Parts: sequence; structure tokens; C-alpha cells
Amino acid sequence: MKPKTPNLDTVTTINEDGSRFFIHPADVKGKWMRWRRLTALVLIGIYILLPWIPINGYPAVFLDVMERRFHLFGFTLAAQDAWLLFFFVSGLAFLLFYVTAFLGRVWCGWACPQTVFLEHVYRRVERWIDGDATARKRLDRTPMNPAKMRKRILKHGIFLLLSAVIAHIFLSYFISIPQLWEWMRLSPLEHWQAFLFVLISTALLYLNFAFFREQLCIIICPYGRFQSALLDDHTKNVAYDYTRGEPPGPVKDPEAGDCIDCHRCIQVCPTGIDIRQGIQLECIGCAACIDACDEIMDKVKRPRGLIRYASDAELEGGRTRWIRPRTILYTALLLLGAGVAGFAFTSVEKATVTATRMPGSPFYVTEDYVRNQYQVRLINKAGEDLTFTLATNREEIPFPIETSGFAGSATLSPMEERNTTFVVQVSRDAYEGAFPLKILVEVEPGGVEIVEEVEFLGPTPEMLRRQQP
Repeated sequence: MKPKTPNLDTVTTINEDGSRFFIHPADVKGKWMRWRRLTALVLIGIYILLPWIPINGYPAVFLDVMERRFHLFGFTLAAQDAWLLFFFVSGLAFLLFYVTAFLGRVWCGWACPQTVFLEHVYRRVERWIDGDATARKRLDRTPMNPAKMRKRILKHGIFLLLSAVIAHIFLSYFISIPQLWEWMRLSPLEHWQAFLFVLISTALLYLNFAFFREQLCIIICPYGRFQSALLDDHTKNVAYDYTRGEPPGPVKDPEAGDCIDCHRCIQVCPTGIDIRQGIQLECIGCAACIDACDEIMDKVKRPRGLIRYASDAELEGGRTRWIRPRTILYTALLLLGAGVAGFAFTSVEKATVTATRMPGSPFYVTEDYVRNQYQVRLINKAGEDLTFTLATNREEIPFPIETSGFAGSATLSPMEERNTTFVVQVSRDAYEGAFPLKILVEVEPGGVEIVEEVEFLGPTPEMLRRQQP
């Protein structure tokens, strides 16, 4: 099969007839690959271990959807506090843009789950079973035979197993490891929703990492399409030193540049591009071409760095300016967002109290009283027992009120939620019309006082007198 020559008019993974051109990147060794592999191992370890690491009695990251609790590194949010996750998600997105302004698509090549699992897990398995890039291409062209069938079954069987493991770990972030293990030992019909979730997730992961691969980065992920808006002449990218390398030619040609046109950078690229054609949508900044080119430069006894991390300004003979209007603005916005998020998270109380009017009539009138009924919801978000003591602002009300239902104290265990009825009534003779009522709840330990304001409703005094028996 004739090697495909990358160009800027079409993506390398699409043939002229519109069919898929499968990429088989060659393996590469070097400084950047060692660091990338170490980074990938750390990230995979974090992904696996986070549901196992206990902090304040809960996994480090536990999005408990059944109990509507979100545990993040010892910080617990109730469902009412879920709006705070906006800061977490938007903060990560803006941090990505911030890093891009300095280091280009370093996220894509070093930390994106797609790259981490594809390059350092699935493709490692593929190289182990099918061989190097040349052997894999030759195997693709070989008609199906028993040897090829055995390799395909073994490879895709391991791919399915890996996909199932990743999907199960992902599910554990929502139900916890002990719960996951318990469910796995039961019939799938016992918890069919979770089983269906894992089944679909496993299928999607398998199809993605076994077949779709780099197409996710090129077709689906929008990041590469708007990267040009995030970069400028002082952004560090994986770049080819055009001045030094051009024109490419044989080693012994005195008129040629340092590039010997060996195509090694193309062979190792996971998306099949030619980095010599400049920054492109498909480039994920993985630095594989840097290691490959450095290896060739060592062999021909030329200085390394023909392909390296460099800014356009640096390649044109200038210096990279880290402090510039774009980065100053991004830093200011990042600090502002971090300050607002910090204030929001520190303002979250360890307990929540809400008071709402009971469904039905807004008030009830008896022979002796006007009565309102409220539902008080108590939530203990702390990791310890909390005692809730309820009172009202009766001293601020010009006539006496009587309370029943939840009165006094209630102790809730960690993460417990309790709904109780609270009844307030006023004598018909003393009633003077609707008035604001404050439900005061003191939480111990900590001495936190939570105030819920409601309205005591009833008929007008004139109507009440007309209804007098």
C-alpha cells in the first residue's frame, strides 16, 4: 500500500473516495514519551484510586445520586448546593483555555482521557499482540486466516475487558465501590438501570478505542476547531523550525536544510499529519514527532530541536513573551473566578433548613383558632451528629401564638435528612390578620442559627368576625 501523503486540504484519515484511512502510528522512544507515559500512569492511577480513598468517611470523589449528595475531597454538597458545581465545571474549562494560551494543546496530548487511554493502554495492547506499525499494516492487508483470527479475538477480547473495567470504575463514582461490588454479585435484573448504563458505556468505550479513535478528536471534539482563537504568536506549541529545516534534502546535499525528509515525524503521528505544514486542527500536541525527529538528528549528527516546543515568535528569531495582554487578562479572570468560587464554597453551611407551606388549604379556621401548617426539612451535611433546635420570633409578634408538631430539638446523624410538620396557630380573639413569621433553627455543635421566613396567612379580621359562630 502506498504511504499516504498528508496535506492541508483534507484530513489524513479520509481517503479521496470518502472512506476511512486507518492510522497505525509507529512507536517512538525519547524524553517526551517517557514523561507522557509517566503522566498517563499517574492519571490512570488517580482515576482508579479516587473512589477508594476515604476522606471524612466518604470516597474522595463520590457523586451520590441516590442520596443526592456530592462529596468532593472532604467537602460535601447537598442537592440544594448543586449550583456550586457550576464553579467546578466552568473553572476547569477556563483553566483549559488559560493553559492553552501558554502551552497550546498540551491538555490534548498529555492529559485528555481519550489520549491517555488510547495511546497508553489500548495501543500498548495492540502493539503487544499485532506487532509494530509495519506488522500491523501488513496484518490489515492479510486475508483472514487462523493466525489473524486468533490475534483479532485476543485483541478485541482484551479491549472489551478494558472497556468494561473503565465503565465499572466510572459507575463507582456514583454508587461507591462497596455498592458496586454488591450489585455485581446480584442478578442484572436487580439493578437493571445500572447494568444498562455499564453495558452501553462499555460498548461506547470499546467502539471508540477499538475503531473510532482519532476521529473523536477530529470530528467530535470542538477544542481543535477554536484553538486558533486561543493561540497567538507567543504560545508554545509543537512546532517545526522552518528556517533551519528547509529545504529538505539528503544529508550530503550542501544546499539542503537539516530536514532529511525521512517522514519519521509523519509515521509516529497519532493523527497522521505532517507537522512541517504548521499547526493544524488534527495536531494534539503529543510531542511524538519531537522524539522521532531528535532520534533522527542524533543519527545524522545534527543538533536536536528541529521539531520542538516553540512559539512563532521564537521560530522567527525573537523571544517568547509569557506576560502579555492576553495572559494578563486570563490571569485576572482566573483569580476573580477563584475568589468568587472560594467565597461561595466557604459560605456553605454544614446544615440546611427549609420551611414550606403544607399542600392543601393555605390556612384553617376552627371555632377557636386560625392555623397554618408548614413542612420543615432538616438536612445534616456534616460528618458528625447535629442537633437542631427550633424556635420562633414570638416576642416580635404583638399577640400570642401556639406551636406544635416539631418543637424542641432533633438530632440527625451525618447526611441524614428529615421532614417534619410544624403547626402554628393563633386564637381567633387575638388574631389581627396575616403577619410575617420567622422559624429560627439553632444547630449544635457550632452555634449556627438558620432563619427561615414564612407568612402566616388567614382571613381578614372582618371576615373572621362575620364567620364568628
